[in-house]
Amino acid sequence: MNKSNIFYENPEAFYLLILIPVIIAVFWYVKRKQAPKVVHSNAQFITTKTWKNYIVYIPITLKLAALAFMILALARPRGVDESVETISKEGIDIVLAMDVSTSMKALDFKPDRLEAAKNIAIDFVNGRKNDRIGLVIYAGESFTQCPITSDYKVVKNLLRNIDYGLLEDGTAIGMGLATSVSRLKESKAESKVVILLTDGMNNSGLISPETAVELAQKFNIKVYTISVGKGGLVNYPLTDTFGRKVIRQVQMDVDKELMEEIAKSTGGKHFVADNNEKLSAIYKEIEKLEKTEIQELKYRNYEEKFRPYLLIALALLALERLLKYTFLKSVA
Repeated sequence: MNKSNIFYENPEAFYLLILIPVIIAVFWYVKRKQAPKVVHSNAQFITTKTWKNYIVYIPITLKLAALAFMILALARPRGVDESVETISKEGIDIVLAMDVSTSMKALDFKPDRLEAAKNIAIDFVNGRKNDRIGLVIYAGESFTQCPITSDYKVVKNLLRNIDYGLLEDGTAIGMGLATSVSRLKESKAESKVVILLTDGMNNSGLISPETAVELAQKFNIKVYTISVGKGGLVNYPLTDTFGRKVIRQVQMDVDKELMEEIAKSTGGKHFVADNNEKLSAIYKEIEKLEKTEIQELKYRNYEEKFRPYLLIALALLALERLLKYTFLKSVA
């Protein structure tokens, strides 16, 4: 980015401009003093001013104009061309690991847990710069929905397409984390992060959460965990024996202790969200904690601008001298 500006190295020189009205006042005073006094008789005189009456002011006008330009030159105008070069350190690689089990249909979020998690995750992606993001979904098993990529449009489209029933039902937290680690283990990024979201308790999967944590530690991957829902009775959509859709209160619990331990063991942080606002605030906090460092280098090129003003002043003085000894002399 280039930005050009003009500034004055010696702005105090502009105080000298006060000399111009002072000189005009003195010139006018002296001129009046030198004017001949005429004593009139009873005869009536009519004085008619011609162009010769005005040319007497040409020398002083040229000199004052030259003085003004000299003061401008003395103020030393300079042009500065400012170039800003943005240098970003290598971005962060992030995997969003999202629980898509049927318990995410619970209605304590708007419109439900899964849709709220998807929409807020999309907002999170919109706020990233220079990072790569991947997407893992898990229920009773896990699946890489999107490998880590810098194409945020692809990530957001795949987030929107997440739905229930894509995987066998259940909550395999260990599998979800292990798959996320697998996506990041070859990463050369300075920081590698998993954001692991669930609303349940680990009850399936071939890999335990403890084993998945060991893998994360081995590859220096930080895990931020989000427990969705405060537990207890929650409104949940069901289909009754007559095929009607009804809302019932269902007991749901999330293993906050496990999520706390996963985060603590990997250098991350555990969060609890029981509504859309809190979940959004959590992603914003993670965004602040995992921010790509950006450096700005500023370059300034200076160009002296006083020379044209000085040349104009000298030209005006030269013109005044020329007129004084040629044209003005002949009409005096």
